[in-house]
Amino acid sequence: MGEISVDGLRKVFGDGGDEIVAVEGLDCAIEDGEFLVLVGPSGCGKSTTLRCLAGLERPTDGRIVLDGEDVTDRKPKDRNMAMVFQNYALYPHMTARENMAFGLKMTTDLSTDEIDARVEETAEMMGIEAILDKKPGELSGGQQQRVALGRAIVRDPEVFLMDEPLSNLDAKLRTQMRTELQSLQQEFGVTTVYVTHDQTEAMTMGDRIAVLKDGRLQQIGTPLECYHAPQNEFVAGFIGSPGMNFFDVVVEETGGTTTLVHEAFEYEVSEDVGADLRETRRRDAAETDGRRRATLGIRPEDIRLAEADDPNAIRTAVDVTEPLGDVTYVYFRVGDEQYTASLAGDVLLDPNSALDVSFPEDRVHLFDGRTGEALRNREPPAEDAAARLNL
Repeated sequence: MGEISVDGLRKVFGDGGDEIVAVEGLDCAIEDGEFLVLVGPSGCGKSTTLRCLAGLERPTDGRIVLDGEDVTDRKPKDRNMAMVFQNYALYPHMTARENMAFGLKMTTDLSTDEIDARVEETAEMMGIEAILDKKPGELSGGQQQRVALGRAIVRDPEVFLMDEPLSNLDAKLRTQMRTELQSLQQEFGVTTVYVTHDQTEAMTMGDRIAVLKDGRLQQIGTPLECYHAPQNEFVAGFIGSPGMNFFDVVVEETGGTTTLVHEAFEYEVSEDVGADLRETRRRDAAETDGRRRATLGIRPEDIRLAEADDPNAIRTAVDVTEPLGDVTYVYFRVGDEQYTASLAGDVLLDPNSALDVSFPEDRVHLFDGRTGEALRNREPPAEDAAARLNL
């Protein structure tokens, strides 16, 4: 079993001077065998959270419960968790074999023969049998990473804790190791908490992702839930690459018609969307001089080419194009701001040319202009991938 419950976790650094709140009131439950990814920008508290789980940091407040037992005050060696660090943390004077065996020697009563057997079995599974007698200085970054992973796996823990373990690898090796990590986690079924600032890793690896900002949990859910139904503007902007485009608008209602007014365009919405906006007015929406402000969001891949006379067509100016073969990223300007569209790979556009685009209403997100809270998300995809595959 490897069920984890984090209740009201708070971590403050600083004693008597300026205090830094690294984690504030974090609550989450991690199921046995789940792969949870903590993601967010630098300084958001994700590594501090992981270190509190490992016992390397003492929480200021809150509890950490493992399989129904409070482990908040337990030493790291008594938590049955194995951690993989960003810089691998291998002992330079020990061989790969000795590094992998060290934890077992320190925390178990296994005999030397039993430890050797475990190391050999894990090394074979990781494909590193040939380097067991080499020291870290003789190994490549990918080999060191595999040894660090093997050192965690050989302990057969209840929980894997991984702190940006792929950040020091080149792009190609990161992709390869990302796949290997997923395969290993699925094979062992061990609860895994994985920290990264890379939202691509979060989207592709996690059963669920927890998005953090300034020490606070913004949203926790499956990758597609966070992508298609972000709870606020921060999550919408952080999840997805290229990021979501945002337009500051004023909501105007005239004669039963609701229009989103931007400094460079007007976007008339349907009665259904207008009703949603009116219903959410009671959420203490942002209003200035009697005008309600909101933010319109649209992902680059949801932008469509339009004719100049199409309803809600928006005239833009092309700055730069990046043809990638299957898609072309078009960086265009509306007013004084630059935005991004992801168009078909056969679309050819000249810089400084005019481009008419449209935002399909069923793909638009709306956020409160003051709080950033989601007022309306795009309609969910028509079909679930698992249903299409009959899983």
